[in-house]
Parts: sequence; structure tokens; C-alpha cells
Amino acid sequence: MITDSMYAVEPWSLRETELSLDVLPQSESVFALSNGHVGWRGNLDEGEPHGLPGSYLNGVHELHPLPYAEAGYGYPESGQTVINVTNGKIIRLLVDDEPFDVRYGQLRSHERVLDLRTGLLHRTCEWTSPAGSTVRVRSTRLVSFTQRAVAAVSYQVEAVDSEARIVIQSELVANEQLPDGTGDPRAAVALESPLQAEQTFASGHRLRLVHSTRRSALRVGAAADHFVSGPERTTTQCESDDDIARLTVTAVLAPGTSLRLDKIVAYGWSGARSLPAVSDQVDAALAGATSVGWDGLAEEQRAYLDDFWTCADVEVDGDEKIQQAVRFALFHVLQAGARAEQRGLPAKGLTGSGYDGHAFWDTEAFVLPLLTNTTPDAVSQALRWRQSTLPAARERATQLGLSGAAFPWRTIEGSECSAYWPAGAAAFHVNAGIADAVVGYLAATHDEEFERECAVELLVETARLWRSLGHHDHRGAFHIDGVTGPDEYSAVVDDNTYTNLMARTNLLAAADIVERHADRASRLGVDDEESATWRDAAEAMHVPYNEELRVHEQDAGFTGHQQWDFARTRPDQYPLLLHFPYFDIYRKQVVKQADLVLAMYKCGAYFDADHKARNFAYYEALTVRDSSLSACCQAVMAVETGHLRLAYDYLTEAALMDLEDLEHNTRDGLHIASLAGAWTALVAGFGGMRRHGERLEFAPRLPEEISRLAFTVRFRDRHLRVEITSTTATYSLPTGEPLKIRHYGDPLTVRGGVGDARAIPPVVAPPPPPYPPGRRPNEGGRRR
Repeated sequence: MITDSMYAVEPWSLRETELSLDVLPQSESVFALSNGHVGWRGNLDEGEPHGLPGSYLNGVHELHPLPYAEAGYGYPESGQTVINVTNGKIIRLLVDDEPFDVRYGQLRSHERVLDLRTGLLHRTCEWTSPAGSTVRVRSTRLVSFTQRAVAAVSYQVEAVDSEARIVIQSELVANEQLPDGTGDPRAAVALESPLQAEQTFASGHRLRLVHSTRRSALRVGAAADHFVSGPERTTTQCESDDDIARLTVTAVLAPGTSLRLDKIVAYGWSGARSLPAVSDQVDAALAGATSVGWDGLAEEQRAYLDDFWTCADVEVDGDEKIQQAVRFALFHVLQAGARAEQRGLPAKGLTGSGYDGHAFWDTEAFVLPLLTNTTPDAVSQALRWRQSTLPAARERATQLGLSGAAFPWRTIEGSECSAYWPAGAAAFHVNAGIADAVVGYLAATHDEEFERECAVELLVETARLWRSLGHHDHRGAFHIDGVTGPDEYSAVVDDNTYTNLMARTNLLAAADIVERHADRASRLGVDDEESATWRDAAEAMHVPYNEELRVHEQDAGFTGHQQWDFARTRPDQYPLLLHFPYFDIYRKQVVKQADLVLAMYKCGAYFDADHKARNFAYYEALTVRDSSLSACCQAVMAVETGHLRLAYDYLTEAALMDLEDLEHNTRDGLHIASLAGAWTALVAGFGGMRRHGERLEFAPRLPEEISRLAFTVRFRDRHLRVEITSTTATYSLPTGEPLKIRHYGDPLTVRGGVGDARAIPPVVAPPPPPYPPGRRPNEGGRRR
């Protein structure tokens, strides 16, 4: 994995068999635990050494100025950066006055295991101090899915070969020193000491710290309680100061005896509640957790994950690495969204501070489709967060001279904080992605309450944006000019195909929903005339096409640009954005990430099979995949166009993005959208799953490398199981009412308890498409 000799390939766990400080920052990301509200990076219990300390609360951020060499109208003035909040996972150990530090003494063994079925991170190590005392340390860590504000550690130290005086220091620590920045624009802005002390408390075995941020005015509380078991004469004492609260436990251990500390931590934050209220909030959460104790929390965690895996597991026979990787991916995507509860889903989840902790379009385009089919409640919450940010989005649209709402390119609290205007002001496709997620969620759940309370408003305001942004030309065609599509190597272009087709879907969905909810629409000021203009714009939407090449253009005039000189681009000059001026990139035919190809996946009904094949071949030759978002999209369309081996290679790239650190920035946190893309490549790619209207359709095909693929999706209160071999697809419903689907276009009704097997038609592999030199998937293990 990160280094193959250290990481075992196992179906239900990620096991690190030795500790290497060279990849410690990356391991902290892959071993991170989160529930979408609280996030703990996989730092060592003792806190040092570390790559990047990380304890995060979703939504807690600090503001900082965005300097510009030249000011411009509409530029955001304030940046937002996730901050490292109070660290509750630190447990320091001293053995006969020698601090346990893996850099000193002798580390005889060290193993960490992330158990994907239980949600527990286990650590076992044996260490001999410089003075010669040997101890065995076992710790287990969790961030609770069932008790949203709670995380916990069970820590045990055993004397091995001689009597040892043991001191354990369990701490809450604020304002930890962070490493210097890397100079990579994808890394976070480092903010020194962002928290101001407001309250400190230590009594008995309980600790509490409350702080506030200086500029964003958020109040953050953390509290801990402890359960200690050890030999007679074990003593405890506690103390606290502005940025630290500590419980110290002391015992003398005879060989073979141990000292155990169970630590339960509760967090809370608010931008409105008073100091006493936040203090009471964390104390109440702590009381709820301590009432069940460590064992109860671990049992609740296992039960929650049992339910999740029942309806989310993907089984892959024939490739052990992919099997492990897709379960790792599913687990981390669940961690990113399970308990976010009306907060954004950052691009890195809560596994690191990369991209400043911002949420992008990744959430709706890549992550929510997975969660819609596995954990739909999380999708409802994520979209209600978008609804809660509508005031900021409406204000942004007004600032840009537009109607409706303009959702931000990157944000934490809802307002635009991108200092790069071609994205921050022109990437309007964010709106269409949100609308698409709304439509997909409604199709899968028929959630009538959500439709009325949330969906109508989101679809109306996004549709208004498109109608005001675009225009009809003298022939009646509707154009959307001056936008930036998913491909960030093209900017401020006219008629981006992905944007136009997604906007078309958005406009039609809005027109349909206001007909179903006329009273709600009326309160939003929608009348028949306005909704009619949405339909007119959708039906007249222009999609650029090159008649000579017989391919759709990524945007108007794209195929007429000079092609990038790939032959003269060295492998070490990728990603291009770090080695060439945007001016040069923007005026050439070079694609950072799937754009037209993503349009064919998301809006497949618009393209016939011949155009899909021609488009795919044309854009493969131009796509350099300088983004982790590309491989999964290319995998899906590679399957559909018959390139099964190529699709398998793209699946591998998406699935192993972080486990093999292909982008060389896993240290900053995991690529949550790429992890979701592993599921997309398997389920939408090799499983051939598409949603057309309110019906699921399947056209499965497997590559030679996979002998069997099985998965379950949640759809209309049913769990549809699909099992695929090289020749047959079998559809079944364990329980529930019959479900109508399609298999290769043929209608099929799946009934409870009965599997229906259908043949998979053979496919003739077309000639492989060309690639930019050195950019074939899995070539050389290079990525940004």
C-alpha cells in the first residue's frame, strides 16, 4: 500500500505491520477516524512524532484576509480555513521517567489495524526504553457513529520483563504547533494559535477546555472523563491551564501486570451559544457516553456498521487489492458524511486540512450518489446544509448581477472564499450538481417531506440562476457563456457541454417540481410564465458539435485550439498547473479532468453509442488526469464504450489513490471524492447502473481481472442485490415489494426472495484509444 511491505492486503482491514516515520503523515490520513462531525487524524497516541496533528469539528474554521495584487469587483475578501481544535486523543506515557517516544530506545514491534467492520483503530507495540525497561502498549480508538459528539480511547500498558514505574498523562491540548506549509496551493493555510482560552477545568477524572476563535467568533468546547484500573496504590491527579488540561495516573507495575485507562471525549461548538451553554453541552454529551462506557460505545459502533455493510458492501472476486480498497473507500466516505448533519462535506472529509477544509462540487457530483444508494439520510442532511446557505448564495448571485442563487466554488460556512476568480466566479456548474443530487435523492427515496421543504427551493433558485445567466440567440438557441466547467484547464468559456446539459436537466426538474407544488412555488414567487421560460431554455439548450470531426466539443471552439505539446512535456512537469502559466494552458487542447466524458456519464441519454465512442477516444488523447476526480469518470465511460481493460486500470487508480499515495499529497488528507469514485467505477462502470427518470437500468460487463462483482443498492425502501459474473447478472430482493428495472434495455420485475438471472451479451473490444505520452493509467505510479 503506501509502502507495500508494511501494509497487508486483507478484505476487512488495513494493517500496518511496522512503523515508518517516512510515511507517518500519509498513515495519519488513512488511519483517520471520523463521523462527519468529529474527526481525529491517525496520530500516535503520545502525540509525537507526527506529520500533521489533526482534531477537527465540521464547520469550525477561522477567517483570514485574501490579499490581491489588484482589487476587483466581486472578489471575496475573506478566506476560510479549517482549524485544528482541542486535541483529545493525546495520552503520553513515561516508563521510569523515560518518555515513550518511538524515535528513542528500541521499538521491538509496532502494528496498527483499522477494522472496517467494527470501526475501531487498534495499535499494539512493544518498546524498550533507553534505560532497558520493556513495556507492551495496546490502544484502541473510535469516533462514535451513534453518539455524534463523542470519541474515545482505551489505553493499556503492561510491564514485560521487569518492574516499571508507569506514568500516564491524558491530556486535552489546544493550539498545538503545526508544521510549516509545503508551498503546495492544495495544502492548508497555517494559522498560528487560532483559539483563545475562555474556560479551563480539572477535577477528579474530568477535564474541560472551552475556547473561541478570534475572527469567526466560534466557541469550541472539549471535555473528557476517565476510567482507571490498575494495581493497588495507583494514584491520579489533575491540573489545567489555558491551553491544556491533564489527568496524570501513576502506578508501579510488576512484570505481567498492566494499567488501563479508558478515556471518553466529548466536543461541541456554536457560533451563537454562550460560554455556559457550550460548557453544559459538552458535559451533557460526555454524560451520555460515560453512561455506556467504552464497551458500550464499541458495541454501538459495531451494530451501526453491521447495518451499513448489509446494504453497502461491494464484493470483488479476482483482485484482493481492489476488494480491500473499495471497502476502505466505503468506510471513509461513510465517515465523511454519516453525522455531518447540515454541514458541508469537505473534499478531505475530516481526515486532514488539505484544501483548507473546504467543500467543493465534489460532494454532490461524486460523494452523494454513493450515499444516496447506501446511506440516504446523510444525503438529506447534506442537501439541507446547501439550503441553509441559500442566503449567501442569493447574495452572491445579486453581486454578480444574476437572479436566483450562485453557490460557491469552495466554502466552509456557505460564502465564496476562492481567491481565483475563473473558478470562484465562473464555475456555475456547482449549481447543476446540487440540483442533480436533489433529483437523484428524490428518485431513490420518494422523500415527500424533503421534496416540499427543501427540494423545491433548491431547484427553483438554481433554475433562476441559469435562466438569468444564459440567453437566446437570434435563432432561438439558448447559450450559457463565460463559464468554467469541470475541466480546470479551460476557463471562462462559452457553452461548456457539461454545464449546458446539466443546466438543462436542472431547468426541467425545476419546472416539473413547481407543477407538483404550486403553493410552495407561489410563496417563492414562481408563476407559470417564469417556469415556462425554464422549459423554453432547456429545450433550446445549445450543445457545441464539430461536424468535421463528428465529436461534441467540450466548449464552443475547443476542438479548434492548438493541441498541447505533450511530447515536450516531461513526466516531472505534471501537474501542469504547477509548471506552466494558466495563460498557456487555457488556450490549448489539454484536459485536466474528465469534462465532456463526465457529461456523457451524467447525461448519457443525450448521446448515442457512436458519439460516445468517438467522443471518448478523442478526449482520452487530451486528458492528463491532473485531478483525482477524473479516473472514475473515465472508468465508467471506458466500460460503456467497450474498453474493459482500460476501465479496470482507471478503477485501480481511483481505488488506490490514497492507499498508494498516487497524488503524493495523502499527507494532507484523503481524496473523499476519488474514494467514492471507486464505488462509481464498480457499480456504474462494471455494474452498468444508471438511473433514467425513476427507474434503475443495468448493463453490466466485467473485465478479465474480476471474476465476480456483487453489490447492494438502496432504492425506494428496498435493498436490490446485483451479482455479476462474466456471463450472467442476477438481480434479487431479500425482502420488500417488487421492483421494476431494466437489463440491457429489457424490462424486468425483481420480486422478493427470488433471484432473476439474465445473460450478459458479449462485447468486442475496440482498438485502444491514444493517451498523452506518459499519462496512461497506472503508468509509473506518478500523480500530482
